[in-house]
Amino acid sequence: MVSFIRFRWVDAVDILLVALLAFYFLRFLKGTRAIRMLYGLFFLVAVSFLARWLDFKALGLIVNSLTTVWIVAFVIIFQPEIRNILSRFGRYRPLRFLLKHGADAAAIDEIVDAAAQMKDHKTGALLVIERDIGLREYIETGTRVEARVSAPLLISMFTPPAPLHDGAVVIVGGQVVAAGCTLPLSEERYIENALGMRHRAGLGIATVTDAIAVVVSETTGKISFASRGALLSGLTPSQLKYNIQQALATEL
Repeated sequence: MVSFIRFRWVDAVDILLVALLAFYFLRFLKGTRAIRMLYGLFFLVAVSFLARWLDFKALGLIVNSLTTVWIVAFVIIFQPEIRNILSRFGRYRPLRFLLKHGADAAAIDEIVDAAAQMKDHKTGALLVIERDIGLREYIETGTRVEARVSAPLLISMFTPPAPLHDGAVVIVGGQVVAAGCTLPLSEERYIENALGMRHRAGLGIATVTDAIAVVVSETTGKISFASRGALLSGLTPSQLKYNIQQALATEL
């Protein structure tokens, strides 16, 4: 008579899988603009249940009319995040041997050294370190370099009137693969007026991919670091090195 509520081992596995999926999804969205949109979506779902429970005819009609477009709206709103999540499946340990590391220790030291010197001279710069999601579509917008990462090389690229100083440098492993690259701009409103195009581009690439970006402001000389859709500004060289190491060591 109560067999329909009998708890089976399959149900336990089902609940565990759903909990893990929700945990990793929320963990991925933490600190990004998408988390605020997710709150709004949860609110709409709560209103829907409330309308049905209290039998509000008018409100229920409006909410039910929106139900058919919720899935489409969700995909549109979270398109960058969904693409990023799907691209990150290869980051699990069984598959990581197929992937290259974002940068080696020596390359990180050179990047931090270059950022520190450009900070002192207020030389604007934008460095992008590829991780597991390939940046080929952005690399192809720039000029191929294929040279070992070094502080003098990076500084010379961003010192005006160098022809490639306005674009981004993309680093893969310990190699400067390309310079003068064009990146997607972040749509975050809070940085539109406060920060310039380099910061928007750095945050943009860190939002749509798992790459990390280092930005040096030519106006203030401040060092900024972008990762997972978040931007940290006003870092010291030691803080920058710590953040790069932490980001490259982070597991999904």
